[in-house]
Amino acid sequence: MYIKSRIFLSLVFVLLSGLVIGQSDFNIVKQRVVSEILDGSVNDSRVAELFRTIKEDGTWPGINYEDVSNTGFEHSMHLNNMVTMSMAFKNEKSTYYESQQVSELINRSLNFWCDHDFICENWWHNQIGTPTALVTVLLVMDDQIDPELKERTLPIIGRAHLDASGARPGGDRIKVGGIAAKKGLVVGDEAQFEKIMKVINDEIKFTTGNRGMQHDYSFHHRVDRVNTTYSYGGSYASIFAEWAAYVAGTSYAFSEEKTEQLIDYYLDGICKQYVYGIRVDKGVMNRGITRRERYRSGNTSTPEKLLLASDYRKEELEEIISLRRGASDPVSSFAKFYWQSEHFVCQRPGFYTSVRMFSVRNRNMEVPYNSEGLLNHHRGDGTNMISVKGNEYLNIWPVYDWQKIPGTTVLQKPALPSPEEIQKDGLTDFVGAVTDGHYGAVAFDFISPHDFIRARKSWFFFDEVYVCLGAGIESQSNNLPVVTTLNQAHLKGDVVVSNGKGLTTLAPGDHQISNAKWVFHAGIGYLFPKPTDIHLSNQEESGYWTDINKQWSSPSNLVKQDVFKLWIDHGTRPQGRQGGLNHASMVAKDVKYQYMVIPSAKIEQMEKERGIEILTNSRLVQAVMDHQSGMIQVIFYEAGTVVVSDELTISSESPGAVMLKVVENVVKEISVADPSRELSRMHLSISGQVESMDQLVSAFDSKKMISNLTIDLPAGHYAGQSVTIK
Repeated sequence: MYIKSRIFLSLVFVLLSGLVIGQSDFNIVKQRVVSEILDGSVNDSRVAELFRTIKEDGTWPGINYEDVSNTGFEHSMHLNNMVTMSMAFKNEKSTYYESQQVSELINRSLNFWCDHDFICENWWHNQIGTPTALVTVLLVMDDQIDPELKERTLPIIGRAHLDASGARPGGDRIKVGGIAAKKGLVVGDEAQFEKIMKVINDEIKFTTGNRGMQHDYSFHHRVDRVNTTYSYGGSYASIFAEWAAYVAGTSYAFSEEKTEQLIDYYLDGICKQYVYGIRVDKGVMNRGITRRERYRSGNTSTPEKLLLASDYRKEELEEIISLRRGASDPVSSFAKFYWQSEHFVCQRPGFYTSVRMFSVRNRNMEVPYNSEGLLNHHRGDGTNMISVKGNEYLNIWPVYDWQKIPGTTVLQKPALPSPEEIQKDGLTDFVGAVTDGHYGAVAFDFISPHDFIRARKSWFFFDEVYVCLGAGIESQSNNLPVVTTLNQAHLKGDVVVSNGKGLTTLAPGDHQISNAKWVFHAGIGYLFPKPTDIHLSNQEESGYWTDINKQWSSPSNLVKQDVFKLWIDHGTRPQGRQGGLNHASMVAKDVKYQYMVIPSAKIEQMEKERGIEILTNSRLVQAVMDHQSGMIQVIFYEAGTVVVSDELTISSESPGAVMLKVVENVVKEISVADPSRELSRMHLSISGQVESMDQLVSAFDSKKMISNLTIDLPAGHYAGQSVTIK
């Protein structure tokens, strides 16, 4: 299916080029742009409704033309109506094809817009939304628009220009430039069009530390360094791909170097932050998570257009298209850490999961611009979303408990602070991960900038299971409890619990369960290596979209959904009455949690021996071994030693993250990373003799039978990236 689609698009472009032999590349591109617009479907019944309801002044009933606030501006409906009628006018399959009555109505509604020239308090509408709709109408209708009216429309479109306030480097600059380029096609300004194509080409670059593409292939739209790969970074890629296809084979074609860099970013940045490359991971979303959505796959337009522009990484682009069309099943396994954004992802053919964090290097969450994402205070606090099918959290947000985010350790307050208090600076620098591209361990020395809760949290990812450890949990509050949430998702079917004495299928309600051994729900198992007291809720919850999103388009009806919640309650001031927020101080208790997540499981597999051993879990060091794969993963929060077995000991002279692959008592691979980004090299000691090689200097101590290793670490824009030595 996807191959046929690509061939069809290629033929369209080839035919268009053939039809305009002797014409300029400029005209070829214009015809491609118009053809792409008209490729969309037309709903004649919708057009009939617009035809029937339009008023004499060119307006439609039901649109509030007065509210131009950030949360209002229903005027976009008026613009969409004009685009819908324009496409019907030019579509040969439409009842309204070349209908002069439709043409007259489009002119009437456009005249109304120009008479009022609505300006929204949200700049986006003025410089992107409105110009996009209007330039589409002019491109499609062409000579059907009254010349005088066209001249009145062009300055409104012209608010999208390269020097506009919204044309910031990165996603919006390409977006605004694309609108200005289409205006150039409308007025025949070839020189301006060529200039804009060069700007779009040159926008594909690394801008680490500033707005745009980072060296780890994540994307930062703002200088707060919040990960915006899915949102702004997605449009950055899609608009480049759109124009790369339009100008392919012409004198305006983008350079091979820039096209290949964009493809790398698309595949390694965007697609790997989608569940199976198909649906966006909710852990990477910001305020957009509070917009109601349809259950659908990511578009195939971007990879299809990239294929028209280049053969680079062709098979991988075709795989994404196939996955999103439902023509194939996921087969990829990988682990990737975006060290510039403190975001980790892990995928296996049967599940996808991620960990979202923040540090002194970046802020915790996007500001709730335009009154969206109003309860996102804790969504950067080690959020660990788990997906098997990709619909586990679909539109659950109006009924969500926003202080029980999967993976987080949060003080349970009577209410969250105001939305103005959402974005905060990080308070610790030891935040990162070590990975070899397949396995990985994540470290989060967490202090909440909202509540000053502290916990040393880590995640260890293997093939069929991952392990979650927490230690050193502290709170300053004397009356509010601290909880760690394992998951909160849609309730789908039975919830079964084992406490070692038998299995219990829980009736709907709130449950406190002592000495739980494991919990199973919706194909995901939660296993407790030591019997643990847990809390579980499996019942209907209710809420409103308008509590989390004040946009005019946000549904206002009461929402009711069945929700599954699972958490561990650490109590009030869990560390006791002594100690503070300093892990070097003497505190009464090292409060901990430990659990394993088994995604894509069956209930009869819950008692299976998995070969996972938690070597240690303390505020000083956390370590896990998977005996099946031979992977040993260690997070050193301070210099220390881990005894793996009688034959193997691992020591580090500094904080850091270490991963070893051991086969038959022989160390085959060493991976290291510095979450603090302060070290130029790491100094380790491991049992046995290791030879020196690139990036590793080894000195063997024959008396102690250990090798003292010095491993060079990446610097500059790559500080925080892992080094793997085989």
